[in-house]
Amino acid sequence: MRALICSTPGKLEYKEVPEPQPELGRSILKIRKVGICGTDLHAFQGTQPFFHYPRILGHELSGDLVGGTGEAYTIMPYYSCGHCVACLHGKPNCCSSIQVCGVHIDGGMVEYLSVPDSALIPGGRLSHEALALVEPLAIGAHGVRRAGVQPGEYVLVMGAGPIGLGTMAFASIAGAKVITLDVNQHRLDFCRERLGVMHTIMSISEVATADDLRHITAGQMPTVVIDCTGNLGAIQHGLSYLAHGGRYVLIGLQKAAFSFSHPEFHKRETTLMSSRNATKEDFEHVMHSMRSGLVDPLTFITHRVSFDEVGKEFKGWLDPAKGVIKAMVEL
Repeated sequence: MRALICSTPGKLEYKEVPEPQPELGRSILKIRKVGICGTDLHAFQGTQPFFHYPRILGHELSGDLVGGTGEAYTIMPYYSCGHCVACLHGKPNCCSSIQVCGVHIDGGMVEYLSVPDSALIPGGRLSHEALALVEPLAIGAHGVRRAGVQPGEYVLVMGAGPIGLGTMAFASIAGAKVITLDVNQHRLDFCRERLGVMHTIMSISEVATADDLRHITAGQMPTVVIDCTGNLGAIQHGLSYLAHGGRYVLIGLQKAAFSFSHPEFHKRETTLMSSRNATKEDFEHVMHSMRSGLVDPLTFITHRVSFDEVGKEFKGWLDPAKGVIKAMVEL
């Protein structure tokens, strides 16, 4: 079968690889759709900290079970050990020996993929495209749940890429008043037009001022700030946007060390949290929200390509001028 392999940073190659064989406790999916994630783009750039080459990309997946009844499936691509402290405390998303499909181990940019039975999630009448978007939306939903967002709170989401957009959607579902900050006007326009986000801030320098926020919130700073950029400057400056007593959640991932002014951090009695991957609870929340019409997954797709086209199109998706929000691959 054919696979698309990221052999080194900046290089994708189609290769023939063996088809997976039946194994006890595992199932084989015929892959139908693959969403392209920021993780995939960062791996291509060589900036993904958990990545080793060569690697088959792809963890936003949907497909049909080989030998199944025809129902579509998605998967939870985070394979956990089940017995470390995190797993035993209901946090398999940050298992100490986690294996993420398409990151630590080969992913779904293939015709057929063997997955643990425990990773399979039946689609329940959702389309293949919708199911391929469950995972990235669950990342945002998990971050919102980590933040404990309450109705009426001002929530600032930094970064209007795919993960940021999902975070905005689920913060809104939680009842928040959402503000977004980004350096890309096209993405801010997308937030307004497709998601109905009323308040957006553009900053060419990646540093908006606290007064920009006070103008929007009538003097009340956001009680939740969520970073979805993974940009070091944005992460380090995000604390200045946060209300005293607020929560700062880092979904975006940065290779380098970051730092804050300790007095600024201390005087706010800031709660700082990371948000990694998602849990089954988050997947179920996303799928329920899709079925209930609270979120339309197809809103996020801006580009569709066939598996044969990915190799030549992939590099272009890094160019902001292309206006890519979410690219979807069809097999």
